[in-house]
Amino acid sequence: MYSYFAGCKIPYYLPEYGSSTLALLDRFDIELQDLEFKCCGYPVRDIDFQSFLLAGARNLALAEQQNTDIVTPCKCCFGSLKFVEYYLKQRESVFDQINAMLKPEGLQWQGRTQVKHLLTILHEDVGIDALRDAVVNPLAGIKVATHTGCHALRPGNVTMYDNPFVPGLFDDLVAVTGAESVFWSMSTECCGNPQWDKNRKIALKQMQRKLLNARQAGADFVCTACTYCQMHFEQNSQSDLIPLASDQFVPAILISQLIGLSIGIDEETLGIGEDIRNKIMVRA
Repeated sequence: MYSYFAGCKIPYYLPEYGSSTLALLDRFDIELQDLEFKCCGYPVRDIDFQSFLLAGARNLALAEQQNTDIVTPCKCCFGSLKFVEYYLKQRESVFDQINAMLKPEGLQWQGRTQVKHLLTILHEDVGIDALRDAVVNPLAGIKVATHTGCHALRPGNVTMYDNPFVPGLFDDLVAVTGAESVFWSMSTECCGNPQWDKNRKIALKQMQRKLLNARQAGADFVCTACTYCQMHFEQNSQSDLIPLASDQFVPAILISQLIGLSIGIDEETLGIGEDIRNKIMVRA
């Protein structure tokens, strides 16, 4: 049993990530429960650091109260909650201060709750063999550039997610679908989304560099497991601010959609759009 942390963005801006994640975990009998979680705190981290810590600790305390760990498909939420967990464990006085602020709500975090990303659950709890055995629609012929995302990889001593320099977990999961995970030199670089509200031209140029690199590597899709990365590739790649040439565009697909397609989950539940459907039909 895990407490499911959807985060703020997925329900409103990327519901297909939520529906495909829930369908995928249900297929493998991973039990989830909903709690009254609030924002992970990331939006206020650079404005009010104490509020950031309090928001994260409250979520950790809610899950601990139910004796469950947290699973989230959002790598920003994952990275934020992991940072709060790490930071408080390293600073006893701050730990006690935050718990004192949680006390009026009847909450306390003792440090037992663990936070895991969706991909870790698939890789470790479900397992590569079980995933491979469930495949009924192999995606042979599809080439994928895996985009791990910054918040899960860095800082590696905080997130403990994968090797931050040579990550392999994501590629393992793509391989079970029958698709090919291509090597591309910019795979671990930022997508550019954090700059979107500060300098949109820089954000777009970074994304375009990545898409061109993925295209040059032969990728049919950029595959993401991060809410912000997917939104950036999906929604901002067609911006008129810096038009993207047709030979640079590579569509983005969520890892939950890719695996979901391979194990026979219906396209409506996965939120598969026409652009993805058509490309997979041509390539597979």
